[in-house]
Amino acid sequence: MRLWLEHVETALPAGTLSAYMGAMSTLNGRPFRKMNGLGNDFVIFDGRAHPITVTSDEARAIADRTTGIGCDQLIVLEPSPAGADVFMRIYNADGSQVAACGNATRCVARIVMQASGKSQVAIETNAGFLTANAGEGDIVTVDMGVPRLAWNEIPLAEMFHDTRTIELQVGPIDAPLIHSPSAVNMGNPHVVFFVDDLTVVDLAKVGPMLEHHPLFPERANISLAHVVARDQVELVVWERGAGLTRACGTAACAVVVAGVRRRLLDRVCHVHLPGGTLAIEWRADDSHVLMSGPSALEFEGEISARHLQGVAA
Repeated sequence: MRLWLEHVETALPAGTLSAYMGAMSTLNGRPFRKMNGLGNDFVIFDGRAHPITVTSDEARAIADRTTGIGCDQLIVLEPSPAGADVFMRIYNADGSQVAACGNATRCVARIVMQASGKSQVAIETNAGFLTANAGEGDIVTVDMGVPRLAWNEIPLAEMFHDTRTIELQVGPIDAPLIHSPSAVNMGNPHVVFFVDDLTVVDLAKVGPMLEHHPLFPERANISLAHVVARDQVELVVWERGAGLTRACGTAACAVVVAGVRRRLLDRVCHVHLPGGTLAIEWRADDSHVLMSGPSALEFEGEISARHLQGVAA
């Protein structure tokens, strides 16, 4: 099939082959929800009753903000093999799969809560089990579990005995612009630079370089954090596989963990992101991190061939 398509492609009008492949996709006609948590947005498919398989090409096509629907992540709900209320599969905008997404977890929790009438639900992910509880209005609190702090749990390519600060910098050796970040794993790897000015570097430019730095074998989410007070911190995030984002729930958790470890922040803290504010608590008694914030339904629809332009033959 591939060889035949490659031969006929030159005889077809531009875009015809892509449209054909989109029409042939098993996602064509599938209903979806578009939701967001503080502007961090998701296309969500429910595959619990009728299984859904998503290829990397399909995820990239749907996430494309010009020709697709546009989103930071694509989410597929599946039956939970381990008996949770749902299993959440997560695809980044670049088509890669990731294990955790805090803002998406709140959106998925809201879907399951509304359908089941429950105020507490369990969500299975590739990072483990997460428990979500309904709060007032559109607020959902998610227990994000215990952060992983050892160098090989993050993971890092080199041994660091103390991940509160690791050797990494941007700028001249004798006068770096940012340096000595903290490393935390909240279901995915995070690197947090504490800075006095969030504009000290252009995160859109240095983010991709740092995300793919050899120190991070699984790549990393890169954050700049400015401590306003012991219970207030401002945060901007370059999200692995998605780019600059209006909000990142796991990054908000990571910055509080890193800030507490470096004695910059209290265990209960408000994290201010471009899309809004998340309330984070790193409990002292069991080391679990709680994240509270809103979720919103933007619209519902069905996938069509035009959303799948660019799907490879």
